[in-house]
Amino acid sequence: MRIGFDAKRAYRNSSGLGNYSRSTVDLLAKYFQNNDYFLFSQDNENPVNYQKPEKAQLILPKTSAGRWFGSYWRSFKIYKRADELKLDVYHGLSNELPYKIDQTVAKNIVTIHDLIFLRFPELYKPADRKIYIQKSKYACEIADTIIAISEQTKTDILKYFDIEESKIQVVYQGCNPIFHKEIAPASRINVLRKYGLPTKYLLNIGTVERRKNALLIVKAINLGKIDLPVVIIGGRTDYQAEIEAYITENQLQERVFIFNDVPFEDFPAIYQHAEIFVYPSHFEGFGIPIIEALNSKVPVITTKGGCFSEAGGFSTLYIDSEKWEDLAEKINFVLSDEDQRQHMIAEGYKYVQKFSEDKVAQNLMNVYLK
Repeated sequence: MRIGFDAKRAYRNSSGLGNYSRSTVDLLAKYFQNNDYFLFSQDNENPVNYQKPEKAQLILPKTSAGRWFGSYWRSFKIYKRADELKLDVYHGLSNELPYKIDQTVAKNIVTIHDLIFLRFPELYKPADRKIYIQKSKYACEIADTIIAISEQTKTDILKYFDIEESKIQVVYQGCNPIFHKEIAPASRINVLRKYGLPTKYLLNIGTVERRKNALLIVKAINLGKIDLPVVIIGGRTDYQAEIEAYITENQLQERVFIFNDVPFEDFPAIYQHAEIFVYPSHFEGFGIPIIEALNSKVPVITTKGGCFSEAGGFSTLYIDSEKWEDLAEKINFVLSDEDQRQHMIAEGYKYVQKFSEDKVAQNLMNVYLK
């Protein structure tokens, strides 16, 4: 087949949608080498230094007239190039499809990651939210198939958009292959020294925003009298100031470590040295950090309901994301019972194999073939 992808975020985003885009292209090129792959990007910008597979061809606008033109081309002109290239499939990797792509000979697929902007409108600027709604609704309407990254996302698509359920396929994503390799103890220690981290800690990774709820962890170790520091890693938002104010007020400067600019390649060592990965997010489309932690052989505590049990499986512990007492109790339970901790590690690692890269690639290819 000749398969095209919206590659903007593969080349521009360092996490989230960028990771999904890169992983999708790389896995398909690795496991299905007989296909031709085309990556549509609006310009030559590549701040994440993404190295595309040799098998994939980069498709840029035929003329360059600045960023505005690139954005216009990506939204309104790709359908012409798709026909010129005689694509069999065009896959929008991040909640959107180009205008008129449904009028080409290609079958059209869109991946919907989440509809958080509809569930929690207060978290978004009105103008941004309007654009997100417009793009995702249009994509769902014109797509031949919608890939939802979880059953939770499928439920939300059906709730918020008037879409036939038969169009939606749930295809789980995996995590970056760097989390599949064990880091040598000496190398892990070097990474800890690089950031001045303690030898034992609770870990939370994800954008430091209100929805991710990292303040609950800080309250749990403080009010729950947990004698273990917490390391929080992720991009900064205004919410971080709230956490920092609580840290100062309660004199927790020696027990809470927040880092906003940790390179992705250091994540595996930091995960693998953690005692517990704690992820009390109020809502997610799926929760890739949970998959990363389970692959890193770290026990996980996360939120009840939503998509979290899809990512976490049966050995993960689940809490009420509004109650620090619940979180403190679960943390103490794991820390006080090493047999339980090792059981969570072993069963979690066994469960996460359902998201192995070969299975993810095959599930995607099954959608294309269908």
